[in-house]
Amino acid sequence: MSATSANDAHPCGSTLGVAGAIAWRSLHTYVRRPDLFVPSLVFPLVFLASFAGGLSALGSVPGFHFPAGYTAFQFVFVLMQSAMFGGLFTGFTMAFDFESGFARRLMLAAGDRRGIVLGYALVALSRAAITLTVVTVVALIAGMRITGDGVDVFGLYGLATLLVLVGFGWAAGVALRFRSIQAGPLMQTPVFLILFLAPVYVPLSLLKSWIHAVASVNPATAVLEAGRGLISGVHSHTGLAFACALGLIALFALWSLRGLRSAERSA
Repeated sequence: MSATSANDAHPCGSTLGVAGAIAWRSLHTYVRRPDLFVPSLVFPLVFLASFAGGLSALGSVPGFHFPAGYTAFQFVFVLMQSAMFGGLFTGFTMAFDFESGFARRLMLAAGDRRGIVLGYALVALSRAAITLTVVTVVALIAGMRITGDGVDVFGLYGLATLLVLVGFGWAAGVALRFRSIQAGPLMQTPVFLILFLAPVYVPLSLLKSWIHAVASVNPATAVLEAGRGLISGVHSHTGLAFACALGLIALFALWSLRGLRSAERSA
């Protein structure tokens, strides 16, 4: 039997076989371990309570006009942040799997190693779906108003889904190159900086000095303004936000695949 035929016959030989095996294992572990499951839910809920509740007075400052209210204004940031970190934390899982030896063994068994990246991407999307659902339910219980229509809401969660892949693509590229959880800060710090150098607490027009200049060219600003436009029904930068997200996905897909080549050389 040829090597190609052997790979096709192996249950982990095909791209989808590898992806499915990784997705099933990681999700099974995720829902059975509270130390993984609970923090991923508590983290965004703390941000939602702190920003939407503790800073709600900012909704009354002169020049702040947002049809859906301050809770919805901050909810969009928390939603997009949760999406990005859903992808990012899956990169942590990938790095840990390399450190423990599981991912290295999987690379030796896999016929098409691109399925490894695809499998972890499916894990990121599944984990993020759980987190975004919980955050949304809590925000609605807290009285969040949505003044956009059904198409707008669909667009909002479509944009969040793309951000899951953006966060995962960046983190996966780092994990595949370093193959150690020690690279966690390198995955996390740039994402924190990009998100918090955007108009988090007030609209862009109310920012002053250097932070306004930085936020004006930050792609996260377009994403937040698009999300806030979708939830309120007053569209702003929607096309630009989707274009930025898709462009970053393409860029980080290349980054991840080149990282995979680096991991293959060390296997």
